Amino acid sequence: MKLIPVYTWNKSVINLETRGRKFTKQPWAQGVILITFVIIAMLLANLPWTKDAYHHILETGLSINISHPGGSTITFPREMTVEKFINDILMVVFFFTVGLEIKREVTNGELSSPKKAIMPVIAAFGGVAAPALIYSLINHGTAAGSGWGIPTATDIAFAVGILAILGNKVPVSLKVFLTALAIADDLIAILVVAIFYGGSINLALLGLAVILILLILLMNKLGEKRPWFYFIPAIAVWVLFYYSGVHATMSGVVMAFLVPFTPRYSKEYYRHKKETYARKLEEYDAIEEECGFPNGPQRHVLRQISSTAKNSIGMSYRLEHALSPWVNFIIMPIFALANAGVTIPSLEYFNIFKFSPELGSVSLGIVAGLVIGKPVGITLASFLAVKSKVGAMPAKATWPMLFAVACLGGIGFTMSIFVDTLSFGDYPQHAAVLRDMGKVAVLMGSLISALLGIFLVNIVRKKS
Repeated sequence: MKLIPVYTWNKSVINLETRGRKFTKQPWAQGVILITFVIIAMLLANLPWTKDAYHHILETGLSINISHPGGSTITFPREMTVEKFINDILMVVFFFTVGLEIKREVTNGELSSPKKAIMPVIAAFGGVAAPALIYSLINHGTAAGSGWGIPTATDIAFAVGILAILGNKVPVSLKVFLTALAIADDLIAILVVAIFYGGSINLALLGLAVILILLILLMNKLGEKRPWFYFIPAIAVWVLFYYSGVHATMSGVVMAFLVPFTPRYSKEYYRHKKETYARKLEEYDAIEEECGFPNGPQRHVLRQISSTAKNSIGMSYRLEHALSPWVNFIIMPIFALANAGVTIPSLEYFNIFKFSPELGSVSLGIVAGLVIGKPVGITLASFLAVKSKVGAMPAKATWPMLFAVACLGGIGFTMSIFVDTLSFGDYPQHAAVLRDMGKVAVLMGSLISALLGIFLVNIVRKKS
């Protein structure tokens, strides 16, 4: 038997790890992984030897039953399954990270001033209103009517990934515009979910949640910046939201806006401590130890340097930086795996023009909303903003190129599928079918929007 030298094995592992890190740093990497998991989910849900196991795993219960001597049983969390765990707990982390990103952009990013924010925010409202209107006109008075929120969101990961692939074909100003628009779009989508897609509200539990949120806000205003003082209340807020009827994921957004953005230590304090620690490191050089640098006292100083440096960065930014890889490459693929797996019993699921007086056409509403409503709404709102001199046209951009980029706003994937899972509850007898058809329509509409956007960008680029 031929033995492989250890150093060769280690070198292969290091090379694989390096390639993996390079891949995850690419702006299109998340989109590639999401598409891969969508394909896997569709295969698992439709192959004869996997579809039963796939749905069985998603429906497996995860609740804990606690029995009392008197015979009563307490179940916690209520009706929790693998699918609900993904959508109601893991997605809280996603919404928390989105909230942190929105807070950063509002505080010192592309939405930090009226001048910067006005154009993408107006465009985002147009890109939400037009698809909702088109969907509602098609499905008004039918069982599919409540799904109007599905085609209103833009998936920032896919949109930014495609812009990165297009490179210098798109002006930098339009890339910034679409990114800011997608962030504003996320905030609007969050409000839509919170207001229109919750269940019946338990006002007592919601009141307790509001009181706790106000106490956390007071703690923030008093200058508390230690993570545990926010993490433990966040769990309590999630529980109260979960049982109050407000969708549990909204607790993630609320907590994101309560996490301190300003660091614990100021710039001046950090500089002072850095100089002090540097002197101490030099002083401790005189201590002779066999281990060399760092010796015992120096290790203590280095830990202090690390702690001071960490606390000189705001908790909000630290959490966003730490959670983003987990959200992008673990939580979102798991969400896609659990929610994009639609069992397709017939090719009718791909017939977007099929309309029923009772059920409407969820497919036509979503595809038309994403492919037509999004670019038209974004462009029209932007045009009105520029002509009224409320907003300014992005630098070096033309209306044809802005429309082409706006087509990429029709890539709705993540938030659209999430809203789809919350829709059609008023018609429980049809909800499962409508949701499955809605998911297929989201995938179709997003794919058409992506291809249309890429095609138009190349056409406009060649003519300019």
